[in-house]
Amino acid sequence: MDVSRPGTELDPGNSEPGFGNPELSPGSPVPGPDGVELRHLRAFLAVADELSFTHAAAVLRVGQPALTRTVRALEESLGARLLDRTTRSVELTDAGRRLRDELAPLLSRLDSTLCAARGGPPLLRLGFTSLLPEACGPLNAAFEAATGAGVRLVRRDEPLAGLASGACDVAVVRGEIPPGAAVRSRVLLYEPRVAVVARGSADLAHRRVVDWAELAGVPLVVNTVTGTTRPELWPSGRRPRLACTADNFDEWLEAVVAGHGVGVAPEPVARRHSHPGLRYVRVKNAPPVAVRLAVPGRGAHPLAERYLRLRVG
Repeated sequence: MDVSRPGTELDPGNSEPGFGNPELSPGSPVPGPDGVELRHLRAFLAVADELSFTHAAAVLRVGQPALTRTVRALEESLGARLLDRTTRSVELTDAGRRLRDELAPLLSRLDSTLCAARGGPPLLRLGFTSLLPEACGPLNAAFEAATGAGVRLVRRDEPLAGLASGACDVAVVRGEIPPGAAVRSRVLLYEPRVAVVARGSADLAHRRVVDWAELAGVPLVVNTVTGTTRPELWPSGRRPRLACTADNFDEWLEAVVAGHGVGVAPEPVARRHSHPGLRYVRVKNAPPVAVRLAVPGRGAHPLAERYLRLRVG
């Protein structure tokens, strides 16, 4: 069972003249890169971030048709297709991935520069997924005292917590860094794992502790976007069956409540997410979850570099 959001995409189509840009008619010259405006770049990054015109339009608070036209206009100006669209999905092309990776840190720096020009204090955007580690509290306080800059928290349900899309300057990433990600990171801490079970579960609901090896025999609910536990963590000959998937923390939690399977999560989930339909069971002999701080591999904001190097206690 897949409990990820269905999210149907409207196919913007490509057959009409000028990729649908109303300002272009058949035979009109395609504008050069000089015609690219900041709004085009922000629109593209929002779609690259969400991989959905529907959700990106909601983030930007614009209509989906207007967003579609804006992204098409950028593709026209660059003479390159940045997104592959179907009726149900949006994927970045190779050119789109390159543009996203180069553009995200640049826009982050631009936003910071504009903020400083308005006379405001410097601002660092700290990205995270479902839970901000408690260790970030004293780290943020020490950073603000040392730099005079503020810290704005940004939640993104993405593998890199918004770092790849430029939504943040530094990210808290639980688990392994995605293969091929152009980032630099350091381990902040390690967290133990707990099993998350529905109260009506016959197998584990009344247990106080369970061994990691025992979990290979139960169906597993997996958050495929920001989760830290997948069947591949167990030996190849003894792995749990994948019961269903979710693409964010809230859907994952509700899938466990519904009894679709057992979840495994970092221990802070047990302390900060109480639910009448759930029990948390300590897991022994489980590999710990690494919690990392990550910054872009190139063009990182100077404040992000300071934050990455900062040590407390």
